[in-house]
Amino acid sequence: MTYPIMFRRKMVQKLTGPGALSISELSKDIEVPRSTLSRWLSHSGNKASIGFSNNLYENSINNMTAKRPSNLKPEEKLKIVNEAASLSDEQLGAFLRNKGIHETHLEQWRLQMLGGLGKTEKKPKTNSTETKRIKRIRELEKELKRKDKALAETAALLVLKKKVQEIWGDEDDSTVATNGKRSSN
Repeated sequence: MTYPIMFRRKMVQKLTGPGALSISELSKDIEVPRSTLSRWLSHSGNKASIGFSNNLYENSINNMTAKRPSNLKPEEKLKIVNEAASLSDEQLGAFLRNKGIHETHLEQWRLQMLGGLGKTEKKPKTNSTETKRIKRIRELEKELKRKDKALAETAALLVLKKKVQEIWGDEDDSTVATNGKRSSN
């Protein structure tokens, strides 16, 4: 749903002005999704005029040129992380809203920078022939296991056959017929 620009501006003022409401409270009151209110607030940059001008052309230019956290250069990210490190929690919230970023972005960037300082060894990339060899070795090992199982089963059957012959005798032996006479097969 598209909301009029004046309505958006008024809602941002309710979120940022004196006696500001939380996004959840305002969302319940006016029945506008919280994500929509958050987007309006971030586009405003805590300045009611940015992103909410009456001039539609200017409004679209502001939205297109607004920097997203993923589009920031590493130098800009480092600067933001350093600035945020010295702020209290209350100041940090205002700082993050002003920059249009979330605390998760800040933490992710901080971890990336710390990771960049540590020594991390990367595995050398294997070439395609080595990868093929490794795959072939795995296939052969799998086939070998299968054949070992089949061999063990065959050996067990042979052992059982020998035991049966010892217990019941050879098939070639003559057997006593039901009439009591010996017959040979």
